[in-house]
Amino acid sequence: MAKQISYTQEVLRKLVHLSSFWMVAAFGIFPRSWNVCLFAGLLVSLVVIEYANHRGNSFIRATYGRLFGRMLREHETGTGFHLSGAPHVLAAALMLCLLFEQTVSMLALSIMLSGDSAAALIGRKFGKHKINRAGKSIEGATAFWITSVAVLALFAHFCRFPMSFIFMGIFGIKIAMLAEIFEEQIRMDDNFSIPLVMGISLSLARFL
Repeated sequence: MAKQISYTQEVLRKLVHLSSFWMVAAFGIFPRSWNVCLFAGLLVSLVVIEYANHRGNSFIRATYGRLFGRMLREHETGTGFHLSGAPHVLAAALMLCLLFEQTVSMLALSIMLSGDSAAALIGRKFGKHKINRAGKSIEGATAFWITSVAVLALFAHFCRFPMSFIFMGIFGIKIAMLAEIFEEQIRMDDNFSIPLVMGISLSLARFL
């Protein structure tokens, strides 16, 4: 298992992660075209900043590196240039905006942000029963499941989802949980794979 960042840094990392809920709000407030431009612009900017930090740009290192450097995982700081999780969140938001309707996008991103955060924090603190060499645990997977189902229930209550939507939401959460657990095996960052799985699953509900 790769060396992990400290639990304090994990908490800070997930607080930054959860701050991305502003994107969920953006789905509900702004027109699709505005969001596409917003997420695309931020994505390009962040990739440029992370590359400049990797290359040792003194100005970027003095800001981005000092603020977030200790939160980066080992594979994000190893040999070669590797993106952190943040660009993948923006890429997921852009993908959702381009491919799926508003409610699906909001729910898919909310499940990723909340479920992934719960899995990481509970898994790191209480994960005794490991599933794989990446350190994923039954406790973390359970936290992902409970949190994601709670988010789905919250949306279902306020949006009055039909049973087909709830059924496909639960099915999507099961697949998303597997995507989170076997992130290394499928070689896709879970910040992107989870919203993609949820978006497809929820969109399929209209055919049931």
